[in-house]
Amino acid sequence: MASGSDRNPIIIGGLPSQVPDFDPEETQEWLDSLDAAVDERGRERARYLMLRLIERAREKRVAVPEMRSTDYVNTIATKDEPFFPGNEEIERKVLNATRWNAAVMVSRAQRPGIGVGGHIATFASSASLYDVGFNHFFRGKDGGDGGDQIFFQGHASPGIYARAFLLDRLSEQRLDAFRQEKSKAPYGLSSYPHPRLMPDFWEFPTVSMGLGPLSAIFQARMNRYMEARGIADTSASHVWAFLGDGEMDEPESLGQLSIAAREGLDNLTFVVNCNLQRLDGPVRGNGKIIQELESQFRGAGWNVIKLVWDRSWDPLLAQDRDGVLVNRLNTTPDGQFQTYATETGSYIRDHFFGDDHRLRAMVEGMTDAQILHLGRGGHDHKKIFAAFSAAKAHTGQPTVILAQTVKGWTLGPNFEGRNATHQMKKLTVGDLKGFRDRLHLPISDKELEDGAPPYYHPGRNSEEIQYMHDRRKGLGGYVPTRVVRAKPLQLPEDKTYASVKKGSGQQSIATTMAFVRLLKDLMRDKEIGKRFVLIAPDEYRTFGMDSFFPSAKIYNPLGQQYESVDRDLLLAYKESPTGQMLHDGISEAGCTASLIAAGSAYATHGEPLIPVYVFYSMFGFQRTGDQFWQMADQLARGFVLGATAGRTTLTGEGLQHADGHSQLLASTNPGCVAYDPAYGFEIAHIVKDGLRRMYGPDAEDVFYYLTVYNEPIQHPAEPANVDVDGILKGVHRFSEGTSGSIPAQILASGVAVPWAMEAQRILAADWNVRADVWSATSWNELRREAVEVERHNLLHPEEEQRVPYVTQKLSGSEGPFVAVSDWMRSVPDQIARWVPGTYQSLGADGFGFADTRGAARRFFHIDAQSIVVAVLTELAREGKVDRSVLKQAIDRYQLLEVAAADPGAAGGDA
Repeated sequence: MASGSDRNPIIIGGLPSQVPDFDPEETQEWLDSLDAAVDERGRERARYLMLRLIERAREKRVAVPEMRSTDYVNTIATKDEPFFPGNEEIERKVLNATRWNAAVMVSRAQRPGIGVGGHIATFASSASLYDVGFNHFFRGKDGGDGGDQIFFQGHASPGIYARAFLLDRLSEQRLDAFRQEKSKAPYGLSSYPHPRLMPDFWEFPTVSMGLGPLSAIFQARMNRYMEARGIADTSASHVWAFLGDGEMDEPESLGQLSIAAREGLDNLTFVVNCNLQRLDGPVRGNGKIIQELESQFRGAGWNVIKLVWDRSWDPLLAQDRDGVLVNRLNTTPDGQFQTYATETGSYIRDHFFGDDHRLRAMVEGMTDAQILHLGRGGHDHKKIFAAFSAAKAHTGQPTVILAQTVKGWTLGPNFEGRNATHQMKKLTVGDLKGFRDRLHLPISDKELEDGAPPYYHPGRNSEEIQYMHDRRKGLGGYVPTRVVRAKPLQLPEDKTYASVKKGSGQQSIATTMAFVRLLKDLMRDKEIGKRFVLIAPDEYRTFGMDSFFPSAKIYNPLGQQYESVDRDLLLAYKESPTGQMLHDGISEAGCTASLIAAGSAYATHGEPLIPVYVFYSMFGFQRTGDQFWQMADQLARGFVLGATAGRTTLTGEGLQHADGHSQLLASTNPGCVAYDPAYGFEIAHIVKDGLRRMYGPDAEDVFYYLTVYNEPIQHPAEPANVDVDGILKGVHRFSEGTSGSIPAQILASGVAVPWAMEAQRILAADWNVRADVWSATSWNELRREAVEVERHNLLHPEEEQRVPYVTQKLSGSEGPFVAVSDWMRSVPDQIARWVPGTYQSLGADGFGFADTRGAARRFFHIDAQSIVVAVLTELAREGKVDRSVLKQAIDRYQLLEVAAADPGAAGGDA
């Protein structure tokens, strides 16, 4: 059985290439030299020489197998560190004040009667990383551009607030309102970075772990895209993402590294705070997370900078001529390093240095206290500055800085490195006194013993505070700051929408195609055409959008360096450095990240973009729903198209492609305005209104979700008396019944409207029923408005009670109401409470399956004949028809026989 070290190698390398030996004699000379080095100087020295040779080979552009990880020491040698331009003494004072206020803010939030929690250990470990960034690197927006984009680690938010307090950006009153956003309004501070909750402060929501790194990659890519297309000068913007080593286990954290390397995004730096701990224990107790991440990032093509040890290790490493210390660092697992962070200097002397006389000799002249304070690189300002400088200077690749820290650093022995430290929120008086002494703050024992611990501010005119202001002025203003400079767009004239309003004549087209036709006209608009950003996950042809290839082209910073296999076709695949279309491969997560970056460009860079993200609807709100919440939080705008929608419309694809619930999922997102249109003229009005609401003079922070289908139908021309208000608010009467004497009402959405129209015909011809057909363009918006009406009525009983729009609209319509859609019944059931009459819904509840559209609709009992029986059932319940007709209708239409159904329109594939 393999040993643990065999199974989990610390340093991972490649195999030699198989190449012929053209000069065996020369080869033997090199091998003899290596043998001599091993024999005379030892294996460690030989290994060092080999590593240096590999480095030199890379410098000379000699292709050698990649060494995916290196020794467990700093990448940047001490001799190569740049001059540190700051005043380290002042910066330490600033940082000590920041550390104190961050911890005190969370501790005060735990006071009796409040107890809203908070996290202090993450910031305690990463405070120096942020401080160096604030003092020397993070560019603000005062210059008129977007500055740097900084993705702050969510659990570190108390430290960002604490620094803002020192700079008079936040008051003490606001710090005391941490996590009390409503009860202490308007002073409340959000728990984590939430732009929607603090729209002038935070830019990027990051606490849903894994989404920060994913978003940072596509933000950096969006910066390059905007510059390439001449929309904004983003050349000076750098994207910084501060992440946790435990967070890197999330699939989204590492899943898109390759695109950053492939496109050479050297405007991007990940800073991974490797405090070696997750929320409840070590990240890799038996392994080494820094080495593991180094291998993964190197393998993906990133530049890796390891920041492992602080300057106190430099003299020891300088003595390590035979490599015994480096070997000990290489082979000590993270779980043991975590233990060292909680133990005494004598323990470290005995257990780390003690079992090898060469190691013991290195520390003979050191006291236990000095050994105890052999520190981690992520707490050393000079080492951090060197790493950040190298990251900014590196070209051609994105950079990751792997910085080792101690979780809970400076908070005292009850916090530092403890497994439970992430959940610890309150410091005892003893903890506070020790913390104060560690930070050398002028706070008396009495202040700590009487009530809540005080905040500390050295004074607005103090040397420390003036230094902070000067540094931020020199870097272009305060961060984080969210600024909206974008001006309203000049929107297209009505004639732009004319072609789609004409209908499809005798041609049958899917609603997806109707939308694409409209999009093509919108992209021709001189004012806003260039601002559209088309996004699809490798499915442009599926959605009939290959027609954009020749004109809009696919964005690729390298252009197209090959002859396309379909170059002779009219709709040939075409890549360009200035392409308008983002073709992100088979990655819905990557596409949604592009959507968010484009949709928030109006704030990030002051230039509005109009993203149009088209995808298999099943793989939207279900697969990447967390990102749509992120989109709402980031106040991003744009159009999201759930194409191939419906549970029975794409039935050839089967269960995992059959979407009968994304409209329901969309209803849970307060920032999402969701529609399920049936015809082109409805799409025209919805898109027009969406452009007005998102990009007009009074722009709203919403995004639009339209579900469109792949089933060809004939689209009628827009009616002369079209009810635009009804279309936009969620329901309009599409067809009044003209035959029959027994009234009834059918509400349908999307692809179900033609079924309702067929049911209307059958009811009149076979059962003397005069049914009106209503197109419910948005069940969600109808419910949202009705809920708001009820909320108002609840709180204002003295006022005249409002009536929901759906109730008003349907009032006076006689007969029972039957609702139908290609969604599960819960979607139309959203409005049941407010329908003024008997209400029944039909829906596709259950798993989808592969079959003909007709068979699937008969199985779920949502086809035209099933609608007929549902209407008759409700009429019978009201005593308007005899119940005997129900069995007659079921037998007549063979509703119990799935195979008896008309297969419907051919197709069902994508």
